Amino acid sequence: MTSVDPDDTGLLAPGWAGSPAASATADTAYLQALLDAEAALTRAQAALGLAPDGAAAAVTEAADAGRFDVRSLAEQARGGGNPVIPLVADLTKAVGAEYGPYVHRGATSQDIMDTATMLVAVRTLDLVLADLGRTERALARLAAEHRDTAMPGRTLTQHAVPTTFGLKAAGWRSLVLDARDRIKTVRDSLPAQLGGAAGTLAAFTAYGAQDPQALTAAFARELGLREPLLPWHTLRTPIADLAGCLAFAAGALGKPAADVLTLGRTEIAEVAEGSGGGSSAMPHKANPVRSTLISAAARRAPQLAAMLYGAQAAEDERPAGAWHAEWEPLRDLLRLTGGAARVAADLAEGLRVNADAMREHLALTHGLIVSERLSAELTPVLGRARAKELLTDLAGRTYAEGRSLRELLAEEPDLKDVDLDDLTDPARYTGSAGVLTDRALERR
Repeated sequence: MTSVDPDDTGLLAPGWAGSPAASATADTAYLQALLDAEAALTRAQAALGLAPDGAAAAVTEAADAGRFDVRSLAEQARGGGNPVIPLVADLTKAVGAEYGPYVHRGATSQDIMDTATMLVAVRTLDLVLADLGRTERALARLAAEHRDTAMPGRTLTQHAVPTTFGLKAAGWRSLVLDARDRIKTVRDSLPAQLGGAAGTLAAFTAYGAQDPQALTAAFARELGLREPLLPWHTLRTPIADLAGCLAFAAGALGKPAADVLTLGRTEIAEVAEGSGGGSSAMPHKANPVRSTLISAAARRAPQLAAMLYGAQAAEDERPAGAWHAEWEPLRDLLRLTGGAARVAADLAEGLRVNADAMREHLALTHGLIVSERLSAELTPVLGRARAKELLTDLAGRTYAEGRSLRELLAEEPDLKDVDLDDLTDPARYTGSAGVLTDRALERR
């Protein structure tokens, strides 16, 4: 794994600092991807008889990021607007006079830059998928363990009807699997880029290629990327697809984080992170740092995706500015989502569930949390109008008198034959939560 550059440590980005995604998107990792693209192009040309085998070997040997000064390349990139131009000069020099002319032959800077971006994306997405796998497995265990653990269901911040923590965890897992599926689809679709100066492949024909599309196919195979139907210099579907799947993944992870932040409040304490973060001022605090970092990523990701969507409106055959505008937000989005996936796995694996607190909170409304059930069950006994009138009256009395709904219902003569213990037990009114949880866990 490529190490993170000393000046690119993520000091202000604790969500991704030190993560596998940080290494996979570091400047040196990007440089290696650029070199991998250059070497693959020469090998593809050699495979089709358009370059000597010696050239393919020489360029591949020289294409080692450790042999190049990434800081110097970054500074030189200002001159031509991208780092490929100075890199080609340095790589040509490193290859030597005999085979140097075969470096970058027929390609344009955007061919190499876009292809390297696809390589960086694929390598990072593989890491994200591994962490999403950890997350979904941990959530599956929680859902199964707490299939029947009753808790208050909350709508618009208030207690609604009972649900189970198992169903909640199964829902979180479903989102993670949705993110996984979208990322896999995009990862497997990412193409190499090869078009030459204006997307016509003309230079490759000039250098002797009888079938330039065969060269594109060979180039893609060398890199393990998809063969593009057309050069996509200004047809930015791959970038838009990356934006969408990454932003969705960040948001999907943001949902359980938001729930943990709410349910982990001191006065609720239904869940807790395995180990909380400390406070610089208050020694007693165990802050939900993991959920906080994921939540931050979920808030930033949509804006980064919006920048990438905005860059789709690229003029001509190669654009001025729209292409350049993609580089930083795409890398930020890869890092942000990759970091969130790493943190989410740690969160899910260490999450503590307080079933006792959940049970206690079911009683906070003095039994009114099952009023929906009572309305349905008492209507055949009392009639619709009388049932509604009675429950409305008793709802007010539970708070005014500090008595439970069960106790007040027991005083009604018309209900002496009704099993009030069953009707007013919140744990017996979780509907199909268990069945839904089981069904969700069948998904692999």
